[in-house]
Amino acid sequence: MQPDEITSARLHYRLLNQQDWPFYLAVSQDESVMRYITDPRSAEEIKTHSFDVRLSAWHKGCDHWLCLVMEEKNSGLPTGFSGFIDRGNGIAEFGFILAADFHGKGYGSESLHAVLRFCFAQQGYRKLVATVTAGNIASRKALLSAGFVQEGTLRQNFFLAGKWQDDWLFGLMKEEYQTRC
Repeated sequence: MQPDEITSARLHYRLLNQQDWPFYLAVSQDESVMRYITDPRSAEEIKTHSFDVRLSAWHKGCDHWLCLVMEEKNSGLPTGFSGFIDRGNGIAEFGFILAADFHGKGYGSESLHAVLRFCFAQQGYRKLVATVTAGNIASRKALLSAGFVQEGTLRQNFFLAGKWQDDWLFGLMKEEYQTRC
């Protein structure tokens, strides 16, 4: 299975491409979406340091995120982005971002489950991890519902919104995931 063959009940996943730039920019500049992720950035910073680096071909072991665009199957509308980055030693870090119009619909959890299956069954990762800025209750809830365990807190680890924020660390082992399925 290739990354662009990932599917779930309501969503289709495809690789990020140049035509996604307007949507990527809109999501990346929406302060309500990015409040736990990054401070406001210019379009040029987003394009150079976030978007362009995710366009390169992905393979296990490469040093950039596999970025999948999530689209509603019924409408074809993009809802956000989901993906992971290889952190070495059989570990991948998972992340997702939803456009504000699609918050509260369960798409984050749905994408999480779809990407988990791909990472464990198709890519052979032994563990998935996620880092969430403390206070991001929706992301925490999605991770816990998928079986992730909160492994710890890195106190004052991330500078955001003019102050040091705590990061919550989550992990899910392949065996734990297989037991839940």
